[in-house]
Amino acid sequence: MKPREDAAPAPGAEFDLIRRHFQRPEAPTTPAVALGIGDDCALLQPSPGHQLAISSDMLVEGVHFFHDVVPEALGHKALAVNLSDLAAMGARPLGFTLALALPRVDDAWLAAFSRGLFALAEAHACPLVGGDTTRGPLNLCITIFGELRPGQALRRDAAQVGDDLYLSGAVGEARLALELLRGTPWATAHSAPDALSRLRERLERPAPRVALGQALAGLAHAAIDVSDGLAGDLGHILRASGAGAEIELDALPLPPDLVRLPEAQRLECLLHGGDDYELLFTAAPDAREQVLAAARDSQTPVQRIGRITAGAGPLRLIGPQGRTVAVPTRGFDHFA
Repeated sequence: MKPREDAAPAPGAEFDLIRRHFQRPEAPTTPAVALGIGDDCALLQPSPGHQLAISSDMLVEGVHFFHDVVPEALGHKALAVNLSDLAAMGARPLGFTLALALPRVDDAWLAAFSRGLFALAEAHACPLVGGDTTRGPLNLCITIFGELRPGQALRRDAAQVGDDLYLSGAVGEARLALELLRGTPWATAHSAPDALSRLRERLERPAPRVALGQALAGLAHAAIDVSDGLAGDLGHILRASGAGAEIELDALPLPPDLVRLPEAQRLECLLHGGDDYELLFTAAPDAREQVLAAARDSQTPVQRIGRITAGAGPLRLIGPQGRTVAVPTRGFDHFA
């Protein structure tokens, strides 16, 4: 992790910032990191016979998080969204870099941010190996590196007709938390007074399903993490695979706080809410016992919610009486 010389507020200030908050000499090393923070590049050594999996995500204040978010939670989420990408590919984390733009140096804020960041990093044996700092509007960009065996990646284009469709955990709570924070009338009118205190954790501290993703590598066919809404992210799989899908409404896990909502808003949260970071994946029907075993081994709840159908048709929702309706697979678009 190296500073930008052209943005330095004072000689050596960024180096001190990195040393105080992001350089951790006491952190355990891993065989994958041949050289970490302190040089022009980090050196990673994947296990023999493995491929690298690489992903980048950016979080921008006012777009991805509120200005008053707890910095420890922001540190957690910044890494969690990247770990979730590795999980969706079935990859094991190796390390990550952090590019950080700050409007000013605030040691208390940075201490809390790095505490949340490193707690999650250490939980997944994923060390910080480098990055950059500069002055500017608050902006966080993480690039994460993982590894997996060739041929075992959970690709979006690998869904097969007849596959079961599975979802880890539940979706919709992060969207309801966002609407409560915004003071949206339909959310506040139909939520318990203490709902936000429960739901905000789902929005700001998502749990990346890394163990489940690794357990599914070579077992599941296609996968994606649900970051922009269940329907929209499933749409990515369907378009890449040239297939359609049916979701059974009764099979979708329904979080208790969503039960209170009117049907239209409840479906909006379930199908089009974002920031859940659950895994949505497909697998052959004869692999059901293996999928359930992977869920047990990774201590992750998994529910079969539908199936992949023939033809590049729309996603369809099957209601309680067998009524089928087409569902638009729209997702969040930064430039819409």
